[in-house]
Formats: sequence, C-alpha cells, structure tokens
Amino acid sequence: MTSLARSQQFAGLVARQPDNELFRFSLAQALLSENRQADAIEHLQFCAHKKSDWMMPRILLAKSLLHLSRREEARPWLEDALRLAIEQAHEDPEAELRALLSGF
Repeated sequence: MTSLARSQQFAGLVARQPDNELFRFSLAQALLSENRQADAIEHLQFCAHKKSDWMMPRILLAKSLLHLSRREEARPWLEDALRLAIEQAHEDPEAELRALLSGF
C-alpha cells in the first residue's frame, strides 16, 4: 500500500471516528511519510492533548513544527516530550530531544 493510500485510508477512519486518537496518530504518521507536516499537525496536537503521557505525538509535532520553521511553537512540545522521556526512562528519545533543544 502506498503512503497516499495509507493516508486516505486513515482519513476515512478519522472521518468516521474523529475522537479516536489511534486513528489520528496513524493518519499523522501517514501524512508525515508523504512529507505533509502541515497537515499532520492538527492530528498530532489532538493526540498530545488527549493523552498527557503520550510522548511520541509530542516529538513528531515538535519535529513537524521545526520542519516548518515554527521554532518557538516547537520548543514547549520538545520540553514536554523531554520531561516525559525522562519520567518514562526512554533514553534514546531523551538524548534526541536534548540535542534538538540544544539548538535553541
């Protein structure tokens, strides 16, 4: 299945169940694979707001914002993701987030 077909598939699922954060996250990932960061942002924000301890949407959201040169919007998401990485003992994401934040 092509990435476009994946995004279309998940867009249909999101249309039917807009409050399903797993469908939204899958749609965001498919959009990112199509280099459609701007389109993924609303879905990543939804996921981050729905689950306060879900680190991955925050990381992908921050990276998407950085890709779109929206650095100041990305920073709080990076900081929040770093906090979660430390709390959840995710060493690789912690190192990556520290490296991204060192550029600020």
